[in-house]
Amino acid sequence: MPAPISSRVRKAGRPDRSPVVRPRRASRNHIEGSVSPGFEPVRAAFAENFSRRHELGGACCVYHRGEQVVDLWGGIRNKATGEPWEKDTMVIVYSATKGLAAMTLALAHSRSWLDYEERVATYWPEFAQNGKETITVRQLLAHQAGLFALDEKVDRSVVADLDRLAVILARQKPAWAPGARQAYHGITIGYYENELLRRIDPAHRSLGRFFQDEIATPLGLEFYIRLPESIPDSRLATVARPSLLAMLRGFGIRFSLEAFNRRSNISRALEGSMLPLDPERIYARNLEIPAGGGVGTARAMARAYGVFANGGLELGLRPDTLHLLAAPAIPAARGFYDECMRAEARFSLGFMKPSPGWPFGSEGSSFGAPGSGGSLGFADPKNGMGYGYVTSGMGTVLTGDPRDLALRNAVYSVIGAEMA
Repeated sequence: MPAPISSRVRKAGRPDRSPVVRPRRASRNHIEGSVSPGFEPVRAAFAENFSRRHELGGACCVYHRGEQVVDLWGGIRNKATGEPWEKDTMVIVYSATKGLAAMTLALAHSRSWLDYEERVATYWPEFAQNGKETITVRQLLAHQAGLFALDEKVDRSVVADLDRLAVILARQKPAWAPGARQAYHGITIGYYENELLRRIDPAHRSLGRFFQDEIATPLGLEFYIRLPESIPDSRLATVARPSLLAMLRGFGIRFSLEAFNRRSNISRALEGSMLPLDPERIYARNLEIPAGGGVGTARAMARAYGVFANGGLELGLRPDTLHLLAAPAIPAARGFYDECMRAEARFSLGFMKPSPGWPFGSEGSSFGAPGSGGSLGFADPKNGMGYGYVTSGMGTVLTGDPRDLALRNAVYSVIGAEMA
């Protein structure tokens, strides 16, 4: 271990007076960015998140009718070092990744590679094992396939070997008759989407590579489902986790006990959620966890959803694809009650849809995905809006983080005034 700088001596015998480089510390209330005229209430709500709602660091962006109207960032990207959140700071968004992943299959549908009503086994014959032969793409993407957990151990080495992972996925037995119940496929849905896309893409690309080639690059998005080595650690925010007491207070004792019970449905469904984290590099590189490992900016999420909310011409999306995304969710035989989350939730074609317990955007037509800790991205076709919010401070509510809710309420107060 090197000695402290103050005691080091140069070869010439003089003390080493080279400057000590320390990370620039930021004020937790420091905010940057811009809003278009009329959207000042969103900036006020963003500022109040820091002064009243314990925000650590984060960003919010909104696209409305194809124009960027909100682009704000501020606070601290790393609680341990106090380094500031910069304009180009990226952060893991956990399950909000699901929405970006679902966009790849929507694009495949628009290219006539995929039919949401077709059986998965039509595209992936090996999938038809152990009672999965009749599962449709729609059922899989609505968390109704009974494949919310894997019986075989899947570590980082398996996830990095897609052929090996595909064999494990194909032989998994559903927990119950497909289509009978809904259970949040917290991590597995991304693995299944990845293999399905590899089967239908003429180039057989992984989901992360397809997203980068066909969505991120054309739209200029700073978002990765497969984070490359070229991204320096200095651009990445860490996510500060809440204390155990804060989790118990926020999530409630019942859900917390479920989450800590390794045999519970929700605990099994979230197995592998820590794989995207890397203590040496902040986040793992060249690894795809399409259901929870996406890293990017709020700006990228809002831009992508904004395209989906306004016709999708930039990506060549067909109107019938967008119509299906905006359509109401179809429940499992036993309804929308989720066997993992122990509450009602609505999913359709890989996205979450608004529900009484989890409202966002315009009821019915909006689609998106929230992430653990507070992040959220969604499209609101009715209002032609794409929205993205990310944070470095993990929240402790299951539905509607107060910081995000304050921002969304401010956005709709402006849009509502415009429409009046």
